Amino acid sequence: MGFHIFDTYVKSKNGHVMHFDVITDKNDTEKAIAFAKDWLKSIGEKDIKVTTEECRFCHTQSVSEEIEIEIMTNGYFIAKMEGCPQ
Repeated sequence: MGFHIFDTYVKSKNGHVMHFDVITDKNDTEKAIAFAKDWLKSIGEKDIKVTTEECRFCHTQSVSEEIEIEIMTNGYFIAKMEGCPQ
């Protein structure tokens, strides 16, 4: 099954850039933005601007079983790249 990767760059409230991918089974930018906002809220970054400028479709690929289970459970998976909290 192909999963859709949305490359996302946002500026945190303290000014540093966070780079992460939103991975979902839906090729829907608005859903990906909603998932990005949901995750950002969960890490205390609720008022960050996320639009189609910050969150863009990148490609479709297969994912590991662990990531697929999280997507089927929560709707999405966040792959943290740079500047994201552990």
